[in-house]
Amino acid sequence: MSFHVSADLSVWIGAFLTLCIFSFLYKDNPFYRFAEHLFVGVSAGYFIILNFWTVIVPNLWDPIQKSFANAAGPAGMVSLFLPRLGDYRVFMIIPGILGLLLFTRFFGKIGWLSRWALAIIIGVYAGIRTTGAAQADFVAQVQGSLQPLWVAGHLGASLNAVVFAVGLLASLLYFFYSREHKGALGVASKLGVFFLMVSFGAGYGYTVMSRISLLIGRFQFLLEDWLGLR
Repeated sequence: MSFHVSADLSVWIGAFLTLCIFSFLYKDNPFYRFAEHLFVGVSAGYFIILNFWTVIVPNLWDPIQKSFANAAGPAGMVSLFLPRLGDYRVFMIIPGILGLLLFTRFFGKIGWLSRWALAIIIGVYAGIRTTGAAQADFVAQVQGSLQPLWVAGHLGASLNAVVFAVGLLASLLYFFYSREHKGALGVASKLGVFFLMVSFGAGYGYTVMSRISLLIGRFQFLLEDWLGLR
């Protein structure tokens, strides 16, 4: 087994920050807080720049700039609103103003202006997401639940479909509160609890395994990239 410590400064910085995060296993300390605050700050800055170049520039700045450069009104005068030329950039200015109003929260006396922008953004987003969520979370799940119970020549697929149908109905009956859970309904609701616990356990196990894979990746970085153990 060879041992060769990396001479790359970026690797040393990554190793130092990784050890700072691992130091929380002992107790909360200044090294962990430094790495935590640095991570939050860098992430916030990164996403601000990312959203600026991927959202604001292509969706707001570029359309307005192109419209001012290409569209001309009567006698060569530039107009803000020329529907006959397909020029609607005046409407692009509105979301830009609303976005700027969000920053008024940093100024106490005019901070109330940000509420108008938030109200419009939340209202429009909720309206758009209502139809999208209905299609993605409700209609798609109903369509996915409508599957044949018998698949000719595929016993495993048929058994899986039957188990899925029983688990789906039992889970739905568990949330049926119009009658007391006694008799057949009580048995079905208890079976639904079993399926729900299996589902939650599988989801929890998947989450744990994904975190374990991240931990393994950090150990591989420390042992291989930093210390050079092969």
